[in-house]
Amino acid sequence: MSDRTWLVTGASRGLGRALVEAVLAAGDRVVATARDAGTLDDLARGHGDRLLTRDLDVTDRDAVFAVVNQVAAETGRIDVLVANAGYGLAGGVEEVTEEQARRQVEVNLFGALWSLQAVLPTMRAQRRGHLLPISSVGGVGAFPNTGLYHATKWGLEGLSESLAQEVAPFGIRVTIVEPGPFRTDWNGTSMERATPMHAYDDVLGPRRAAMDGSAAFTQPGDPRRAGEAMVRVVDSDDPPRRLLLGEMAADLAPRLWQQRIDEAAAWRDVAVAADFPPDER
Repeated sequence: MSDRTWLVTGASRGLGRALVEAVLAAGDRVVATARDAGTLDDLARGHGDRLLTRDLDVTDRDAVFAVVNQVAAETGRIDVLVANAGYGLAGGVEEVTEEQARRQVEVNLFGALWSLQAVLPTMRAQRRGHLLPISSVGGVGAFPNTGLYHATKWGLEGLSESLAQEVAPFGIRVTIVEPGPFRTDWNGTSMERATPMHAYDDVLGPRRAAMDGSAAFTQPGDPRRAGEAMVRVVDSDDPPRRLLLGEMAADLAPRLWQQRIDEAAAWRDVAVAADFPPDER
């Protein structure tokens, strides 16, 4: 049995809950947070003090710091943070309301930021730790009808890249997790949807239909296996900076990267011409 302590946000269902179960099966201790931690009571009853649950709204920065500090004092350490809390927002860029856009950023981006900031003092003092911000293959590429969701995940990717370089001297590792479609409620009742504008019916119609909730719990990805994969990464002596999860993500991301490399090469002369010539520098 390991003495590692994991802190997992957004653990009430989906990938978060599956990860908690995988961590417990591996013998580690977990602090699982959710807006309503009562949804984890069934797990808590079977694992004693190896599973602690806490109510937490990650958009409340003060509450995030309070819970993390309490956990650190109670357990003596936090070895792994999985910043998983988040949800999907469907709607064209012009369709989403200000309230919807702000809420998406508050939960998916700022919620992760507050969680990361809160655990860093403990991990720096330990001189070790592993941070797993949960992004998405939607943090590598983008699709119509989910622009604000992609904005939060691309933002999280950039933040995490900078963070990884800042905390490496303290023995803290960062692995950005990029799942594809997994068999959860992400495309179901947990997804918020903007009111459609008829001007976009032809453009967004197919994506709206694909995201009407009927595909929830039919996706090819297995949340249990995703949880086990994240445990393997934390166990590794040489963990990756990015972890793609699922065949769709594993196939799509390299194609997108190659397209960008090819486009950059095709337009390199134009890019270079924007500099002062060598004899004028």
